[in-house]
Amino acid sequence: MNDPSIPPLIDRHTHLEGGLDPVWVRREAERRGLGLPASLEALWSGQAQPFEGFIEAFLFGAALLDSREAVREAVLAVARRTKASGGSGFDLWASPHFLVVHRGQISLDAFWRGLEEGLADAETLGLRACVVLDAVNHFGPLHGHSLLNLTLPDLPPFVKGFSTGGLEGCPFRDWAPVFDRARAAGLRIAAHAGENGAGSNVREAILDGGVVRIVHGLRADDATFELLAERRIPVDVCPSSNHALAADVHPHPLPRMLRLGVRCALGTDDPGLIPCDLGSESRAAAMMGLDELALARLRQNGAEDAWCLQD
Repeated sequence: MNDPSIPPLIDRHTHLEGGLDPVWVRREAERRGLGLPASLEALWSGQAQPFEGFIEAFLFGAALLDSREAVREAVLAVARRTKASGGSGFDLWASPHFLVVHRGQISLDAFWRGLEEGLADAETLGLRACVVLDAVNHFGPLHGHSLLNLTLPDLPPFVKGFSTGGLEGCPFRDWAPVFDRARAAGLRIAAHAGENGAGSNVREAILDGGVVRIVHGLRADDATFELLAERRIPVDVCPSSNHALAADVHPHPLPRMLRLGVRCALGTDDPGLIPCDLGSESRAAAMMGLDELALARLRQNGAEDAWCLQD
């Protein structure tokens, strides 16, 4: 970026498994003789889906990541999309335990090497990037410990954080020991909260889980938004994903969150499933009534709080 007064544009939240290039997915499915799930076709065409349908589509793409080359291709798809929309970097959520242990479809070494090569490709495009380990909330804390057992002994330097995703079925207070362990290993802690679960999950993740970053937070009340603002806890907001998977949350709380001082920034979440990029997310935010000053604040927050730009 030539003008130092303009902060870099960062995709603050995007998933490896949900960021695959649809053209690559179609080609791989055809090569393997696999039929595409109806939920995936529906998402690609812009139709809203229940969260269960989204998970089906997400898992279909994840099943294709069974080699170093496939993982590299997944990272490169995210990098190309980020670059094409004017982005300068991305924070990338990835689920090694699900792919390596739960499904047993790839070795941890191949997974790490695919990520490393894909991130090197992103660097050649002029992008900064890091990886956030993503545990599955509804699998419970034992799964979280297993993820740490798997990854901590030889953790690559590009891994900067630990998070929970999936269905918000397990209380965040139960995850606190896992978060503590990840934090002691030098990882920053985030959580998907208030997306498909109660808004009170956001407050619990902060107060009981010690989380320092929230993904989505849509269903929280104003008192919780004020808590987020007071503690300067960043919130990654993904308008296209929210519209597809949380259509009952209307109007979208982003303008209210910003008015209350929440450090919101934009992410694409799963742009290989729910077609979007940083440009479309910015336009969606503008359609919520945000003026240029508010849009600039989203960009500023995105850069200041991005883990890919921090040591």
